[in-house]
Amino acid sequence: MKINLILADDHPALIAGVKYELSRIHTLNVAATAHDSTALVDVLSRVSCDILITDFAMPGGDYGDGMAMLSFLRRRHPDLKIIVFMTIDNFAIADKMRRIGIQSVLNKAKDVGYLITAIHAVHAGANYYSPTLQESPSSGDPADTSSKRIPGLSSRELEVIRLLLSGLTVSKIATQLSRTKQTVSAQKRSAMRKLGIESDSDLYRFAFETGLPADGAL
Repeated sequence: MKINLILADDHPALIAGVKYELSRIHTLNVAATAHDSTALVDVLSRVSCDILITDFAMPGGDYGDGMAMLSFLRRRHPDLKIIVFMTIDNFAIADKMRRIGIQSVLNKAKDVGYLITAIHAVHAGANYYSPTLQESPSSGDPADTSSKRIPGLSSRELEVIRLLLSGLTVSKIATQLSRTKQTVSAQKRSAMRKLGIESDSDLYRFAFETGLPADGAL
């Protein structure tokens, strides 16, 4: 079952690039796009979606942009799950968005793997913010931090976890890695047991806490 998305950004090239990358993930479907708040409100009234992915600064529309637009969308569509793209890391703004119920805030400069992870995290009911926008930002390289937060995980178990975060099913992972479905399932269970994780939603929360991205090359 696919996750239906709406993309909103005032840069056509960015929309085209993100749409192309997301089209490579079998669980995702870009149902519609919009270039400003006017078009976005119109699309939301006509197209059913699970998650909105929108730029923060998107001037020119009737409903403004930034916090004004997001607050309006929150009132108009209270159940809509929203991921916001920003061009800079600004904790104060991210915190305001968190307070009005925005489930994810990402920096556009980050690898698309973070967006893929964020989509699946938000869809599963978790929140996901860029590592630099967390309340207790990690110092140093995110990969180093992730390694420290994953004691005892084998390279194969970590590989399975990254592929799960990218949206692949156990069957798809087994095919891609030329392993049996039973082997991949066992590696998933082993990894989640070592991490103290019991559900997929907890796995996405773990990714948020450690800044662990999905592999954007998938």
